[in-house]
Amino acid sequence: VQLQESGPGLVKPSQTLSLTCTVSGGSITISNYSWCWIRQSPGKGLEWMGAIASSGSTSYSPSLKSRTSISKDTSKNQFTLQLSSVTPEDTAVYYCAAGAGGQGYGYWGQGTQVTVSS
Repeated sequence: VQLQESGPGLVKPSQTLSLTCTVSGGSITISNYSWCWIRQSPGKGLEWMGAIASSGSTSYSPSLKSRTSISKDTSKNQFTLQLSSVTPEDTAVYYCAAGAGGQGYGYWGQGTQVTVSS
């Protein structure tokens, strides 16, 4: 399975950040898989943001839940991240990742830099 993030590299404060992860080499409908978004801000560790399961159920980091939405498009074999009301603190490298349930995320995209600035 290969993952590739895409989206704008620059977002203005208060806007909504939207990123897409395109999956190849496998179907996003693979049973018992979880598809997630993780970010790393400058000088900080990895932060799990949320995930969507093959069933379509979602889970989110409590600290980001009010601003985060993850969805998937099975016809395009993609899943997307929307993060609303962004601030400069949301500047980070954003990764999409995937893995079989309970086994961690063994598949990662290369990451995409997103900068929040006016």
